[in-house]
Amino acid sequence: ALVCFSIAAAAQPATPRYKAVAFDYFVIFNPNSVIPKAEKIFPGKGEAFTKAWRSKQFEYGFLRTITGQHEDFFKVTEDALVYTAQAMKLELTPENKTSLLDAYLNLELWPDSKAALEKLKASGVKIITIANFSHKMLKANADNAGITHLFDELLSTETGKTYKPSANAYALGHTRLGFKKEEVVFAAFGGWDAYGAKSYGYPTYWVNRFNLPAEKLGVDADRTSNDFQGLLDFVLQ
Repeated sequence: ALVCFSIAAAAQPATPRYKAVAFDYFVIFNPNSVIPKAEKIFPGKGEAFTKAWRSKQFEYGFLRTITGQHEDFFKVTEDALVYTAQAMKLELTPENKTSLLDAYLNLELWPDSKAALEKLKASGVKIITIANFSHKMLKANADNAGITHLFDELLSTETGKTYKPSANAYALGHTRLGFKKEEVVFAAFGGWDAYGAKSYGYPTYWVNRFNLPAEKLGVDADRTSNDFQGLLDFVLQ
């Protein structure tokens, strides 16, 4: 009877330490899955182009937040794309522009994402995003990956016409859920995002997929790892 009880207990979902996890989308989707398409269009320069484009995306987001000039993030992505092509002196045809923008609607999941989201869902944890991606970008990627049903809400910062790391952007998550800040773990992909979320007051886990050094800003995430398992341990242990 003891053995049967132990097996049954082990089969039960883990009891979560927090009520919800709010994700940056790149914890779930690999931003470098854009590289193959960029490489096909710009042979030998795909990786450099993709990284420069991504940096400009977020730079434009930061600048628009600071100046109060909000724009849909898909438009920001397009503007950053055009700038990057001009900066690298590469010809961007209308067809290639459409193809590259489409890559941001069809990102690939990290290999461990779906199973981890399913485990969080089974434990009763609410799953949302707090992402700079527009609603269109969030939904297209989730639908194409077949994981839309795993989210309680695909929340875009465009709801508040702002971008992370603005405190107003982070506030959208716990207020939308009706929870206290300390009841929601923010899962960051970027070191700057981990800094922003922790500064706002969320328990913060940095899924450091690219093994980058922490930002030197005097505030660190509560815990970090380069995969989803560490986040699961943090939330469910």
